[in-house]
Amino acid sequence: MSDEELAKDLGLLSALTIGIGTMIGAGIFVLPGVAASTAGPVVVISFVIGGLIAMVNALSVSELGTAMPKAGGGYYYVNRALGPLFGSIAGLGDWMGLAFASAFYSIGFGQYLATLIPMPGVLFLTDIQVGALVAGAVFVGVNYIGAKETGGVQTVIVTILLAILTLFAVQGWLSFDLATLLGDGGAAPFGYGAILPGTALVFVSFLGYAKIATVAEELKNPGRNLPLAIIGSVVIVTVLYAILVSIMLGVVPWADLSQSAPLTQATQVAFPGGLAGVAVTIVTLGALLATASSANASILASARINFAMGRDRIVTNWLNEIHPSYATPYRSILVTGAMIVVFIALLGQDIEVLAKAASVLHLVVYALMNAALIVFRETDPDYDPAFRVPLYPITPILGMILSLGLLAFVGQRELLLSAAFVVAALVWYFAYARRRADRQGLLGRHILNRGEELPFPVVDAAATVAPNGSGADTDVPTTMVALSNPRTEHSLVALAAALAKHDDGRLLATHVIQVPDQTSLAAAADRRERISETSEELLADARADAEELGVPVETRTILSHQGIGEVFDAARAHDVDRLIMGHQGTRLAGSRAEGALDELIHDLPCDVLVLDERGFDPSEILLPTAGGHSSDLSAEVARALQETADANVSVLHVADDLGKGQEFLENWVAEHGLDEVDLLVETGDVETAIGAEAAGRTLVIVGATERGLLSRIVGGSLNLSILDELDTTVLLAERPHSRSIRERLFG
Repeated sequence: MSDEELAKDLGLLSALTIGIGTMIGAGIFVLPGVAASTAGPVVVISFVIGGLIAMVNALSVSELGTAMPKAGGGYYYVNRALGPLFGSIAGLGDWMGLAFASAFYSIGFGQYLATLIPMPGVLFLTDIQVGALVAGAVFVGVNYIGAKETGGVQTVIVTILLAILTLFAVQGWLSFDLATLLGDGGAAPFGYGAILPGTALVFVSFLGYAKIATVAEELKNPGRNLPLAIIGSVVIVTVLYAILVSIMLGVVPWADLSQSAPLTQATQVAFPGGLAGVAVTIVTLGALLATASSANASILASARINFAMGRDRIVTNWLNEIHPSYATPYRSILVTGAMIVVFIALLGQDIEVLAKAASVLHLVVYALMNAALIVFRETDPDYDPAFRVPLYPITPILGMILSLGLLAFVGQRELLLSAAFVVAALVWYFAYARRRADRQGLLGRHILNRGEELPFPVVDAAATVAPNGSGADTDVPTTMVALSNPRTEHSLVALAAALAKHDDGRLLATHVIQVPDQTSLAAAADRRERISETSEELLADARADAEELGVPVETRTILSHQGIGEVFDAARAHDVDRLIMGHQGTRLAGSRAEGALDELIHDLPCDVLVLDERGFDPSEILLPTAGGHSSDLSAEVARALQETADANVSVLHVADDLGKGQEFLENWVAEHGLDEVDLLVETGDVETAIGAEAAGRTLVIVGATERGLLSRIVGGSLNLSILDELDTTVLLAERPHSRSIRERLFG
């Protein structure tokens, strides 16, 4: 049985963009017109106050998240601290709140879609509702089949949105008029008492930061990155809202601002003449992207919450059944999707109801989370968060007061609607969950023990396996082999074993199971046999091969939302000396493109060797070299295979002058300690020479070129272009080295 670990897929940037991407969709593209008609120009203050309330709650969420980086977010904290009664309210409230929010985002999508494509009304549904239903069905379908949302994709989406909003902000500022902002009625035509009702309406714009906590289990360094991402996303979007809403109201009078597509209208006014049409199209496409991303992220988060509730038996675990083909919690997604469709159909003509209902349910959860924080602090001696809220207990108490206080301004209809869901959650607890939930909350245990210290800790440790968690000697040189295909397993292990023998080192054989973003890693771990039936067999074969070759081996299955990126992360986490992986022809280019952003930011974690699928036979090796950076690694590999596999090595250099080429090659071979090798010097085309000399060889070792990321992905490189033309197995070798931004891009 191999060791298993849950990958830490998300860095600070990815976590930050999850929060920003979700919040931008509502606050900028959907609500400004509706909110301005409610409060007038002072709606800008409504957004700022909403940001301040969110910030107080974000501090508490950050502390709880660093103490318990677990799937489920707010529900998990409330259930552990206050027990399954309040956990039912928090979990079901969060779930329903996300369904309301997804319906709200889908309506926003429909509003902007209607400005691009005429949509027919059907029965009692408006054209916007029809567009929203189509969008909602697509979002549910995307999550059903497991398309990605977090990480790199979300980062790209947010980058595009920020670029579009920056373009509008610059041009909008040039068209800004203070008289237009204030209008005839001044800053507060409805009185300053309209500010807080405006805040209650726009608070749905600040729900995205809490979604970061639902993926806390998958964050790298959550003690640092979780609070930075949560607090940073709230600060960034609050500033964006204040600036952009002010500019919108300074371009279009608040009374005239569209309630369906406000940013499109403001863009049309701000941009001159012929540019207006292009700018409006770009902004509209950005709005569609933003609202789609927000809706998609809300559906994704709901699946994480359902898993956490199912794990605690608050809801039936039937919801968390994993799809046999897509590996997604398809039942949970379909049930959530059905609720979204009902909300769009019944409430979609009044977007305020959807916005406020989502806000109310989340505000109730935030109040309970603040209470949970106090309970943890006061009763659990093992509670040890990496981040602590300032001014405790004032901060969580203030969070409860502000969250519950804002409920007074949401309106009677929305309050009654949301109260009905809270009552339904209580009924559900007493009718279903009470008899099944087997975990009592910390508060209940403390009361039963009359304030005495609890006999066991309540806060769970993060569900991860520490790097090198098996206790292996980390001073021994480690060669990591990343396995994915049973057909190439033996060749990769044989290569890794030959190199490990040369170093008197050990092997770390890993298999990354890529899990859809809709399925939490903890859920995947519980149902690993449904996600991948080949992992155990693959690693068992690797153990048998390594033992037969006389090399100590450790095996690990890694559950991850990434593909190739997680291989590099695992190499860093386990501090390996070299990484060996496989590829199929030019498919390597596509695999590297998957981690393009990562390559721009980071260097390779260690020496990397990539073996193609044609097998491994080191008896006759061809080693072309031009003296590049990675040729040092090629020489090391060839020398190791000489000693451990009795390989015959021929070294090839292509030069314009045969004499100078011979001199270069003799010096290079001597510098790299290669003995008893054949020296080959050729003139002419490099690829032609390699192709000719590879004939009759069993292995060609090629060092990576110095060409940069863009040229490698777009145009290919020498290494990649010859792979499919050779009949000989090719081993690519790349050694990490520091590169400037220019070198990363262009080589």
